[in-house]
Amino acid sequence: MTFDEWTRTGLPPLLRFATVLCGTPYLAEDVVQDVAIKAQRRWDRIGGLDHPEAYLRRMVVNEYLSWRRKWSRYVPSDDIETGSSPDHADRTADRDELIGELAKLPRRQRAVLVLRYYGGLTDNEIAETMGCSPGTVRAHASRALATLRIQFTSVAEEVHHAY
Repeated sequence: MTFDEWTRTGLPPLLRFATVLCGTPYLAEDVVQDVAIKAQRRWDRIGGLDHPEAYLRRMVVNEYLSWRRKWSRYVPSDDIETGSSPDHADRTADRDELIGELAKLPRRQRAVLVLRYYGGLTDNEIAETMGCSPGTVRAHASRALATLRIQFTSVAEEVHHAY
């Protein structure tokens, strides 16, 4: 059996097996693609086996386990967890809306939120940057977040009542 013949007959069952193993068709496709690339390079040896499908199935398992080890070090983003990525236009609109809401805040509250969430600074580092106490930083952050919550809650209620 040639590699081309195997891809026509053996690839679909291997992909079904990988989908069950991986739990998602997306990861299964990636795993099977990696296995197919490796198998194509070694097809002279694999194609001569009595049961090449068993060998390829084992390759899928090994590749899947390898992916689990490799990717377990990374924390998936929300986009990956949901299985879809948001539309670029939606992300831009959300960013613009957030920037607009931040612009409505008093300057010191806005500065605290930007330094904390965009800059990744601690309260002590923000206090040092702004020349105030850490307690003042926490107060500004609390007020700013409460204001944003109220504004976003109002918007959500308006949208909910509109539909």
